[in-house]
Amino acid sequence: MPDAAADNGFAHADLSTFCRLDELGLVAVGQRLEPDRAVIACRIVEPDQWCRRCGCEGAPRDSVVRRLAHEPLGWRPTMLEVVVRRYRCTDCGHVWRQDTTRAAEPRAKLSRRGLRWVLEGIVVQHLTVARVEEGLAVAWNTANDAVLAEGKRSWPRASGPDR
Repeated sequence: MPDAAADNGFAHADLSTFCRLDELGLVAVGQRLEPDRAVIACRIVEPDQWCRRCGCEGAPRDSVVRRLAHEPLGWRPTMLEVVVRRYRCTDCGHVWRQDTTRAAEPRAKLSRRGLRWVLEGIVVQHLTVARVEEGLAVAWNTANDAVLAEGKRSWPRASGPDR
């Protein structure tokens, strides 16, 4: 094989791009392979240090970890551990977390890429919810609820007097 350089059409190996984390506003900072799943440590790319109440700059306070099921890599369940920084406003004292809506809906257990994988698996590949549950390593109810909620969001009912 010729040299795998940029002039031969290859890019630098990048876990964030390979796992499509860049689409979610995340960057991979580490990985851990476990016997039953892959875990990718992530951080949010964009800072979010401006207070939503008064507009002043906040100071980093601490961080929390948000765990999201992600699309499987090679049928191995993949979990994202997203470090979410918390800030405190230096003026009004309001505390907030970095915005993670690019990565997942608020309170969701699945990343947006994981949710897309679920929908494609069920609609295109005709997978069962049980197979989706296994692929994501989440509870059946979690997978089913995510599919139903996204279906309602993606395909709203037609409105009008004749429907």
